[in-house]
Amino acid sequence: MRRAHRLWLCLFAALILGASERSARPQNEDVIVIGAAVSLTGKFAQNGVNTKNGYDLAARKINENGGIKIGCKSFRIVLRYYDDESMPARGIELAERLISQDGVKFMLGPYSSGLTKAILPVVEKHKVPMIEANGAARELFTKGYRYVFAVLSTSDQYLAPAIDLAAEHAADLGKTPESLRVAIVMENDPFAQDVRAGVLDGVQRYGMQVIIDDQFPPELNDMSMTLTKIKVLKPDVLVVSGQETGALTAITQIDAMKVYVPILAMTHCDSAQIAEKLGEAAEYAFCAHQWHETLGYKDEVFGSAGDFARLFQQTYGYRVPDQAAESAAAVHVYADALARAQSLDPEKVRDAIAATELETFYGPVKFDGSGRNVAKPMVLTQVRHGEYVVVSPARWATDKPIIPRPPR
Repeated sequence: MRRAHRLWLCLFAALILGASERSARPQNEDVIVIGAAVSLTGKFAQNGVNTKNGYDLAARKINENGGIKIGCKSFRIVLRYYDDESMPARGIELAERLISQDGVKFMLGPYSSGLTKAILPVVEKHKVPMIEANGAARELFTKGYRYVFAVLSTSDQYLAPAIDLAAEHAADLGKTPESLRVAIVMENDPFAQDVRAGVLDGVQRYGMQVIIDDQFPPELNDMSMTLTKIKVLKPDVLVVSGQETGALTAITQIDAMKVYVPILAMTHCDSAQIAEKLGEAAEYAFCAHQWHETLGYKDEVFGSAGDFARLFQQTYGYRVPDQAAESAAAVHVYADALARAQSLDPEKVRDAIAATELETFYGPVKFDGSGRNVAKPMVLTQVRHGEYVVVSPARWATDKPIIPRPPR
């Protein structure tokens, strides 16, 4: 009798779900289609592929674990992609196509703050929830949008720990925090300018002095003029942010021009693979990370952070970058929200996402009213013998930072 009762309950739930949400289903009833415009060509192609790989791996893992249970039915995740060619206008066109023509009711974000910013008005207009993993600029969360949620920390937090670390170790340089002199080199895009703002906040808090503040157009591929100034002015700290090109340019030209700075910190180390590609030239650089495989985070889908890193390496044949880890986390959050919503109605799913409090292999996820993840800290590593060694925050540090950077 109990089995028959459960069967009738499932049938009843299925009828209710079908009657109330039939229009919300973009494909067959046994799948949930999630759309994404991702850069597979153009400037952001490398990280676009990292993003897609993270999305794909998470969807595969969740499907292998039985999918998403809604009522008495299990749904598989199906991801639908288009290539935005790293161009905002193309991203807008494809977001509109996914929603209006393909009938997609749930979206994942593109790569980069600029492309995310471009498509936000589209998802907002159509009231389609979007969980994004690779748009970190603060301005994405200051417009009052209700349908965007980001699992990653905002970009103003990226290199702030490097300034804190410099202040803590000023005595190792024979100085006080307020006597430290800082050089800032940033690409002139929303992401890097937010990184700069976070650095300036720290500089002002400690009373440090900015002696160089150079901004470059997109594709930060020549720092020689700035590095010439650095050789003359001798700052204690140099912070750099310019996507993969900027990270590679900084390390290569600092080495070639024999520039010495006691503390060097930058973004995009892992996706640029500075430790793997540039060897000794990259040694002792500090790197901003959203995540690291040695952290103690874990969940029921992927296991530990290390388990995810090993699975990614086995699947794709290269070390997992932050962009892939945070993308996988975005899909996990979607699956969790859909299961809690017990619905395919976008508004109910949106509300479930907003109420998320989830521990994942990537870190804790909890959104504030603007859609930012306010639970996860940034991580700072230092390149040591070709590895990224966590030095901050202290809770997860596997070694102490080496300051000053030994001269070559």
